[in-house]
Amino acid sequence: MEAASPTFRPTFQQAFGHGLYLGALSAVASVTTGVIATMVWPGPASPPAWSWAVLVLAPLMLGVALGIMSGRRTGVEVGSREIRTSSLLGEGEVPWNRVVDLRAERRGRRNVVSVYLDSGASVQLTAPYSGGLFAADPQFELKVFALSHLWRSHRFGGLPG
Repeated sequence: MEAASPTFRPTFQQAFGHGLYLGALSAVASVTTGVIATMVWPGPASPPAWSWAVLVLAPLMLGVALGIMSGRRTGVEVGSREIRTSSLLGEGEVPWNRVVDLRAERRGRRNVVSVYLDSGASVQLTAPYSGGLFAADPQFELKVFALSHLWRSHRFGGLPG
């Protein structure tokens, strides 16, 4: 891809919120495991109080750190010939000549960008997106407009490439 390609990534707030969500799930699993272990192996001395704080805070902080780091690896890069998506699970490329429509849609509790291909398949882009609380992106509409403009320019002419 060329150096001037627009790139769309989750905002810091979105990456933080995703990490907080994963960390909270991990903390619940950690505390549940600690409670079950305490009930199964009862002993004369109960675990110290600080161990419960570690069971909550360690997975929570680890989840936040991983969420922020993964947010930097997830995104969409728009080039002169294709849209390239990247996430922790893999990467994908969609050439502009296969894209027949690009629009914002409501999926669950989020607004996302979907790309419709000439084969009838649709691809949901990993960014930009917007939702509630931590998933909100105040510039979502501007990003969708920029993507739409780039798609129309490639589809109907106007940009070299």
